[in-house]
Amino acid sequence: MRFSLKSSFKPKGDQEKAIKELVEGFQRGNNFQTLLGVTGSGKTFTVANVIEKLNLPTLIISHNKTLAAQLYQEFKSFFPENAVEYFISYYDYYIPEAYLPTTDTYIAKETLINKEIDRMRLSATRSLYERNDVIIVASVSCIYGIGDPNNYFSMRLNLQKNRILPRKKLLNFLAELRYERTEEIILQPSMFRVRGGVFDVFPPYHKTAIRLELMDDIIENVFEIDPVSGFVLREIEEFNLYPTNYFITPEDKLSIAIKRIKNELRERVSELKKEGKLLEAQRLQERTYYDLELLEEMGYCPGIENYSRHLSLREEGEPPYTLIDYFPDDFLIVIDESHMTIPQLRAMYEGDRSRKKTLVEHGFRLPSALDNRPLKFSEIEERFKKVLFLSATPSEYEIKKSGGIVVEQIIRPTGLVDPEVEVKPTKNQMEIIEREVSDRIKRGERVLITTLTKRMAEKLAAFLFEKEFKAKYLHSDLDALERIKLLMELRRGDVDIIVGINLLREGLDLPEVSLVIILDADKEGYLRSETSLIQTFGRAARNINGKVILFADKITLSMEKAIAETNRRRRIQIEYNKKHGIKPSTVQKEIKDFFYKRKYPSLLKVADKKEFYKSPEEAEEMIKRLEKEMREAADRLEFEKAAALRDKIKEIEELILEF
Repeated sequence: MRFSLKSSFKPKGDQEKAIKELVEGFQRGNNFQTLLGVTGSGKTFTVANVIEKLNLPTLIISHNKTLAAQLYQEFKSFFPENAVEYFISYYDYYIPEAYLPTTDTYIAKETLINKEIDRMRLSATRSLYERNDVIIVASVSCIYGIGDPNNYFSMRLNLQKNRILPRKKLLNFLAELRYERTEEIILQPSMFRVRGGVFDVFPPYHKTAIRLELMDDIIENVFEIDPVSGFVLREIEEFNLYPTNYFITPEDKLSIAIKRIKNELRERVSELKKEGKLLEAQRLQERTYYDLELLEEMGYCPGIENYSRHLSLREEGEPPYTLIDYFPDDFLIVIDESHMTIPQLRAMYEGDRSRKKTLVEHGFRLPSALDNRPLKFSEIEERFKKVLFLSATPSEYEIKKSGGIVVEQIIRPTGLVDPEVEVKPTKNQMEIIEREVSDRIKRGERVLITTLTKRMAEKLAAFLFEKEFKAKYLHSDLDALERIKLLMELRRGDVDIIVGINLLREGLDLPEVSLVIILDADKEGYLRSETSLIQTFGRAARNINGKVILFADKITLSMEKAIAETNRRRRIQIEYNKKHGIKPSTVQKEIKDFFYKRKYPSLLKVADKKEFYKSPEEAEEMIKRLEKEMREAADRLEFEKAAALRDKIKEIEELILEF
């Protein structure tokens, strides 16, 4: 299974040279390389070519979930015949377990898991086990512990036609893999139902369910079925059934892990009592005994990840297993926007340890919980085999790691030059913004506006909306899939203006955007540094009418350097265009939405005006009525009606987010 790049594009400009240098560099043993690629120069296409030629499983790490989603879409387009997967944090809502000693407040872990992202995470590791042509686009969550791959894959159940598999043994297997039995007609992920010798199982990493037909303890047929209607989609010869989560442990290892937990508990309680911490000792005993009872009876407990050191039989201080450990020995890591991603990778460990240390000190967790953590940066570096750093503004770390050699990709195949940068005073800036935005919208183009705070972004978006512009704000309070949805709306023209903070910088590929406005450009700091400004300018570099307006009352050193570098790149591109007779053109990029498939666009437009439902509560009541109708339709075997009702429920759930 080799990588097969499908694209109507051919390498142009600096791309051909960059691809050749990078591939030859890796083949010579230069395992650390840096590609300095300006915005719009086709870095993603260059990387796709490098992956195809090296033909290695690849992990692409992004510091930003929105950018990770965009990269996932692009690589899925480039490699439709290969396994392109998506691995980010699966929490839509997450409050970590914590204890505040000053107020004696314990905060229990509270989460809302996004089932679709959970499916994609499990699908990613399954692909790594079953094939070599795998690209996984991940956020920095890939350095967090997810359980021992040896445990996970050893519990795989191979379902093969004509295999001998007694009914009772299959039921036991499903229980061990943490599949839950149900009598419902509509199957949910991680559930199964049994009707005589027919087993329907819905793996959480799959979009469809699997049906097994057993006859005299032999698997007679294996089918892929629709989980709602139960209709057979196709017959298959075999299927690998994996556990429903990463922390499930084989029985022999689990018994050893339980003994280790008991030993640690005994030692820790004794230690706390010697220190006079009787309350902490009692608390730890009660909490741990409860977890142990569940582990002994069920093989699982809430917060099982806190016992991951024992479940994987590691020693104190040993690094946890992460997504990186699911890759084979020889693979490629691409660190996208490395100037941002590397600092983020460095910062993960200390923040996590500080919170858990307090829990351990006050008897809420055993000391081994400290080993359920992200990797330290030194441990990440130990796992670096072949690494490609990717950035328009690489930092000293990447350049040093690459031996001071940087492959440059300055020329854009489209002939587009870096946007013209204009500095305007802050006086009357709202009137100027209205005028500039109106001009762009009349030409069918889009606008990005960056602010310094969430509140400012929300207020400016509301102001523009009141002026009858199709404007929305985008910041970290929106979950990952909502951000992706909003960017798709911008590209389609459902939204003309997005107001945001730093989420509108690195890597976002929005060729429809011709104007970027930066407010408070003279406020020196992280968001208005030279690097940040250059990256923000780049959002307007994919459109022939690209322009940047900085609102400032003085020229800072960062502004001066960013404008000078942008002008340098403009000169290089203009000279190249003249020499080769290239006429610049806006990037033409198909709008592909792998996450949101809208079936009721008119309904959504009505909902935007708040006319379809008066409140979220009214919409939720409608969902309850439709769910009842869906189950009744399924009971009457009216599966097409049930499927239509299911789709309508999903659409209304999306509408609730609009309120």
